[in-house]
Amino acid sequence: MNNELTEIIIGSAIEVHRNLGPGLLESAYQECLLFELRAKGLIVEKEKPLPIIYKDIKLDHGYRIDLLVENSVVIEIKTVENFTDVHTAQVLTYLKLGKYPLGLMFNFHTILLKNGLKRFINSQ
Repeated sequence: MNNELTEIIIGSAIEVHRNLGPGLLESAYQECLLFELRAKGLIVEKEKPLPIIYKDIKLDHGYRIDLLVENSVVIEIKTVENFTDVHTAQVLTYLKLGKYPLGLMFNFHTILLKNGLKRFINSQ
């Protein structure tokens, strides 16, 4: 199911990029991708809070996942020149803290979206 799900997500992101092109804010791509995924019948949470649990303390002001699809795929949306190690660490942290199996990071600031795509697998 995960391969099929990621194919749907990637196809939807390509559709959004094809229609909008590069140059917009992350929030515009986020809203449009949210629309596309929900139109395909997927359960998608936007700006999903991800608390940090340190020892026995739950810190609710942790992170926010751009989109979480079917409670299993973390989507992080960027509009940057290039991905950095910090961007990669951010997605890996989300996967670890939320115990999610997969992550996709899209950089919509590219001519071809396939050049702005990274896939992550939680190996823990």
